[in-house]
Amino acid sequence: MDLFTPAPTRCRLGKVVKSNSHCDYVVQVDDAQDVCSPPSPEDCGFGQFVSFDNDSRHWAVGLVYNSQLFNPAFANSGPRLSSEPDPLFTPDLVQEIRTLLGVVLVGCLEKEDDSPEGKLSPRTYGKQGIPQVVVPANTSVYKMPPEQIHSFHCNQGGQTQFSYYSHLLRSGGMFAAQLAQQILAELVTSGLFSGADQKALTVLSKELSWKNTLGAIR
Repeated sequence: MDLFTPAPTRCRLGKVVKSNSHCDYVVQVDDAQDVCSPPSPEDCGFGQFVSFDNDSRHWAVGLVYNSQLFNPAFANSGPRLSSEPDPLFTPDLVQEIRTLLGVVLVGCLEKEDDSPEGKLSPRTYGKQGIPQVVVPANTSVYKMPPEQIHSFHCNQGGQTQFSYYSHLLRSGGMFAAQLAQQILAELVTSGLFSGADQKALTVLSKELSWKNTLGAIR
């Protein structure tokens, strides 16, 4: 099966409902009204890597940097019922509270055109930075498994990359520094990298942690 084709075993989080900019998207999380098995709160957590895919193609890779609870009833100042409505008499009453995720796009996944001799399938690698294309509305958003996260952090030559670092600090919202620090810490402890790559990530993580500590003191 093509890596970019949504598979039944993948964890779907929701769908794109709007965008705030070219690399800042809003995702509406699936609930029990939408699907039989909605994602858990841990699947949609701060710093989660996600993939934007539909049946025709893979669009982008993003990071959850914010979340909001949307409750239309909160701004309703009209008269209210004195008790909870009886489902027997209001069968079409639907819970309108939704969870919205802010996702910053940090790149996309690419696949080698030709499979090298001796390899069973083309290798997947990451193209980091701001994607050129606009992700369509209603595109499905999936939680990325560890193997995809590792592929995204490898360039076409197989070397480890983390070139979306500065973009994340600029576009990751008010929690950008904390988001970058958490991503680095999780990559260090993930076991996906080793040797010089692991050491480089550890140094970068400690440096950012020190900067965040000094900023808090000031």
